[in-house]
Amino acid sequence: MSFFRLFGRLKSVVIGMVHVKALPGTPGSALPLAQITEEACRDAEIYRSAGIDGLIVENMHDRPYAVRVGAEITAAMAVICATVKQTVPLLPVGVQILCAANQQAVAVALAADLDFIRAEGFVFSHVADEGILNACAGDLLRYRKQIGAEHVQIFADIKKKHSSHALTADVNIAETAKAAEFFLADGVILTGTATGLEADPKELKG
Repeated sequence: MSFFRLFGRLKSVVIGMVHVKALPGTPGSALPLAQITEEACRDAEIYRSAGIDGLIVENMHDRPYAVRVGAEITAAMAVICATVKQTVPLLPVGVQILCAANQQAVAVALAADLDFIRAEGFVFSHVADEGILNACAGDLLRYRKQIGAEHVQIFADIKKKHSSHALTADVNIAETAKAAEFFLADGVILTGTATGLEADPKELKG
C-alpha cells in the first residue's frame, strides 16, 4: 500500500503544517520570496528535530483565499516546496494550495519532488468561507495521470474545517471517508472545526 511505503505504518500519522508567510501579490504580502523560503525551511528543521512523521507546506497566510489561484502563487510554492524538501530530504513532504487549488498542488509536487498533496473538496460539495466547493476527484486524478504524477499521493480532507456541511448532513464522517477511498484517495485527513482545534476522537472511531 502506498501509504505504508511512505510512512512505514498504516496507523494515523502526525503531520506538521509549514504555514508560509503571505506570498507575493496577496493582501498581506510583506516579505521577499527568499525570506519566506528561509523561514519555511527553518520551521521544517524544527519539526524534523521534534520527530514529526511528515510535513505539509501551505499558503495559510494568503488571506482572503481566492477560488482562482494565480500563476505567481503556484510558482512561489514550487520554489518554497523544492527548497523545503531539500532541507528535510528524509521526511515525507506534501503541499496544499489554498483555496482548493488541487491541480496546481499536484503540479508543484511533481516539480518539487514532493510525496503527496492535501486536497480540499475531493468528494462531496460543501460551503466553505470562500464559497461553494464541488467535488474534484475525477478531474484531479485524470490531471495527475496526464502529467505523469501518479506517484504523488492524494490525501483528501473530509468534512473540511471552516465549512458548512449542511448539504451533506445525511452523510456521516465514516461514509465520507469510504467515498474518498472508493474514489481512489491515498489517505484522508480529519481535522477539528477550525485551525488549531483538534479532531473529535469519537469521529476517529467512526
